[in-house]
Amino acid sequence: MRHPHLAAIDAAAWPGLADVPAGRLVDLRARVAEASFARACAAAGLELDPAGDPDLVVEHDALFPRLAVSGWLGLAESFMAGEWRSDRLADVLEALIGTGYRPRGGIPGRLPSPGRYGGGELPAELVRLSSGDGFSAFGGVFASGVPTTVRTAVPSHVPGHSRGRGLATHFVDLTTFSDPEDVDREDLGDAQARTVEMLLDAARVTAGTHLLEYPSTGGAVAIGAAHRRATVDTLTADPRQARWVTEQLMLAGVDASVHTEVIDHPVPGPRDWRGSHDAIVSVEKLEVLDERDRAGYIRALDRLLTMGGFVSMQTVIATDALSPVARGALDALRAYVWPGLAYPTATDVHRLVDRESGLRVTAQTHVGGHHQRSLAMQRSLFEGQTREAAAAGFDIAYRRLWSYQFALREALFRLRMLDTVQFTLTHRNRNGRR
Repeated sequence: MRHPHLAAIDAAAWPGLADVPAGRLVDLRARVAEASFARACAAAGLELDPAGDPDLVVEHDALFPRLAVSGWLGLAESFMAGEWRSDRLADVLEALIGTGYRPRGGIPGRLPSPGRYGGGELPAELVRLSSGDGFSAFGGVFASGVPTTVRTAVPSHVPGHSRGRGLATHFVDLTTFSDPEDVDREDLGDAQARTVEMLLDAARVTAGTHLLEYPSTGGAVAIGAAHRRATVDTLTADPRQARWVTEQLMLAGVDASVHTEVIDHPVPGPRDWRGSHDAIVSVEKLEVLDERDRAGYIRALDRLLTMGGFVSMQTVIATDALSPVARGALDALRAYVWPGLAYPTATDVHRLVDRESGLRVTAQTHVGGHHQRSLAMQRSLFEGQTREAAAAGFDIAYRRLWSYQFALREALFRLRMLDTVQFTLTHRNRNGRR
């Protein structure tokens, strides 16, 4: 029999939420999970007593069977099902991850919950409800951040390049922005516009530049480049995204300068798109691709960039602090939003570029503190428009999921486990590609 508190959950859309795991073994493990959760909250300094000023409130004991079966994924699903709540969600997740809470999920035969929304780009209406500029999902860079740049030697990972000569290195301009100060939600749109300007500057986009944007970010990069009098091709594998972008380009009056193309595959192969572009901009795509597609993605950038051109690529990366606990906490995002999500380290990006292409990283700009504040503002904007989200067709489970994913990512940025980097790439050999 279905639990009464799950009556509002669409079982066809959310099979992982619609029923509470049950059975003798589950019941035994649920008691263990409950005790473990209580100890973790105490260690993290989290108040559970609803009579006081609780950090979180457990509304239904169904939380504990879910923890017993699915661990961190179960914690997220229980939140989506309304079985626990918190007005300090990012604080709670930060505290649990920071103190090393490791729920012991994983009963044999239990499959991960299938994601419903992982097949294409994020729905445009969802992005609009959590965006400062009306159509961008990426992190911004606020005006109060102060950049500091040093030139640093980094190892080269080109196969055979260092043979017989010791470890080969090359120089990278490493810029770090200080955390923003005195910013609020009204600053998010300007911050997202500054991200676009920084990426276009790094790719040397000026009048007459032939720019490729992949994937389409919803219009911001294409519009910004068109205002610089560049010619723009923007690619997406999602027809819904293409229609949305076309509409934004028309509203901005730049549709004559931008060509939007729907390609058949998430990563453009030679049959999907050909051409030679002076500049390429890519925003927060690499980290959501699975391992198989990442090499093809870098090869595509190499193939489509003209000699002497520049790629500007913003990517969320893992730092050395990213723990196994945090990786487990990300299971919910892989299950429901980005199936291929796996944050690379900066070294992983350098290695991938060196080994899979004739490109090389020449500069990297770290703006993680700004992305952290962006996520907090995006969640605040979204939670202030829950009625509009419901009217747009996003049900209660989806709305809770969207708050949870913002809070989880914010928590990982607060813990310095994630960072955001703008990488600049160009061909390492001027007289030909590999």
